[in-house]
Amino acid sequence: MSHFYREIAPLSTGDSFLVFDRVKDNFDFPVHYHPEYEINFIHNGRGVKRIVGDHVEEIGDYELVLIGPNLYHGWELHQCKNRQIHEITIQFHNDLFHDTLLSRRIMNPIRDMFLRSNHGILFSAKTTQDLAARLVKISKLDGIDYFLEIISILYDMANSRNQRLLSTYTVDYDTFEEFDKMKLVYEYVQKRFSEKLTLDEVAAAANMSTISFNRFIKKRTGKTFVDYVNNIRIGYAARWLAEKDLSISEIAFRSGFNNIANFNRNFKTIKNCTPSQYRENFSGLKRIL
Repeated sequence: MSHFYREIAPLSTGDSFLVFDRVKDNFDFPVHYHPEYEINFIHNGRGVKRIVGDHVEEIGDYELVLIGPNLYHGWELHQCKNRQIHEITIQFHNDLFHDTLLSRRIMNPIRDMFLRSNHGILFSAKTTQDLAARLVKISKLDGIDYFLEIISILYDMANSRNQRLLSTYTVDYDTFEEFDKMKLVYEYVQKRFSEKLTLDEVAAAANMSTISFNRFIKKRTGKTFVDYVNNIRIGYAARWLAEKDLSISEIAFRSGFNNIANFNRNFKTIKNCTPSQYRENFSGLKRIL
């Protein structure tokens, strides 16, 4: 039984994009997930709480986020005092852009952005403000202009600076298929993160020397091997803290930490709060179906 709603998006198979443009005084939709991609733009929502996967944060005056398929997400009024919150939501099928199109050089930035969106992507305030006027006009366009403008916006989002990934874990690991070596490493660590993992062992599984593998992981993830594994472990721990009624020590053990102090230290470093504070933040978000 899920804690989160599966939303049925009103997109038919013949549709390309669905745009909602509304001014509202509340966010009353529960945390949910759906197989469609979603762009979410919010203006005048300072103090609203954003929930994306295992990530929770208050937003500022401008917000632009891309959510990948089946990643649970939601926004709550929280500390926001404004009652004229402008929200634009754009949804599109996860197979709208076929792999043969995404493999073209011109589409590479969008393809790579879609891969990253499995974590949820927050775009910078500058990017959001630069795109705001165009996003506001989307619902006024028709036909091919509407279609091409959304693709153009996606392209500008993909090439923008200072993007930030939100959730530690992702939902759909199959989207790494273009990066065979990284996919192999990713799946190996996903299957064995609760066990003791050594650099030598994973390098051997990837058929690389330890030195080459170290360099490869650093280049691909921006992290050392140890930090990379710990981020995956903490991602699962955070999810279980939100979803399961297990003790913190049991979650620490299940996520691959052999002592609670080490778990607490890593959790605080990655999530900027203790496991118990994190669980407290999520206590009001559960919805039982």
